[in-house]
Amino acid sequence: MTTNLAVLGSPIGHSKSPLLHAAAYRELGLDWNYSALEVTGETLADFVRSRDQSWRGLSLTMPLKRDVIPLLDELDSVGTLTGAANTVLITDGRLSGFNTDVYGIVRAFSDAGVDHLDKVQILGGGATAASAIVAMRELGARRITVSVRSIARAADLVALGRAGGVDIVVSELGSDDQATDVPDAVISTLPGHAEHAVTFSSALRESAVLFDVAYDPWPSTLAESWTDAGGAVISGLEMLINQAVAQVRIFVNADAAVPLDREADVLAAMRAAVGA
Repeated sequence: MTTNLAVLGSPIGHSKSPLLHAAAYRELGLDWNYSALEVTGETLADFVRSRDQSWRGLSLTMPLKRDVIPLLDELDSVGTLTGAANTVLITDGRLSGFNTDVYGIVRAFSDAGVDHLDKVQILGGGATAASAIVAMRELGARRITVSVRSIARAADLVALGRAGGVDIVVSELGSDDQATDVPDAVISTLPGHAEHAVTFSSALRESAVLFDVAYDPWPSTLAESWTDAGGAVISGLEMLINQAVAQVRIFVNADAAVPLDREADVLAAMRAAVGA
């Protein structure tokens, strides 16, 4: 029987997850089928409940990372903390949820040589922003400015940060593009195609690291502005690759903390598959 997996989202046509996962399973010698499927919040429950015994797992992108939570039988500690799951393991009809985005963000910074941050600015207030807050806590951040379109909708992010001992400041996106303190890093969780009036001084772009979770189109307008100022940029592709490694660990070993056999070779194959 074929083992099936898929990444779900809307829109989903741009996803590179099928390339990453296919490369991983090929390297591991597993004849598993991983596809990209258009699923919305309205159709998610019916889709998940209709999976048969051939299904091993699901990857979730926007806007489903929060929508899936009520459908799960259990959720890992990071997913519980962030209120977002991007991975579902299906075993004997049970749905186990995981958040591998936090791991992906931390590894993206670490691979770029950034192991500690003090002050950070995050653009956007969705599920990925919640994961970014937890990731920044792991990297030692003490103060995070969250810039959002609707300040009233940021209450959960404020509570999340403060519960971990991080000072959270909320600003309206575009009205005050400078954090109260000049940040060590700026994290954009905004879609790459989104229209937004976000500008930063050339001095800030030169000194702060930009991590843009968008990877299509790439470079994003924000990433181009950072490069023009001579600043350091981390592509969202780095997060995508690293969170996918953790997902493969879950689908193969049922544990995100258990490394894959020959994981270095698997990672190299995944990087080659997306030209990273």
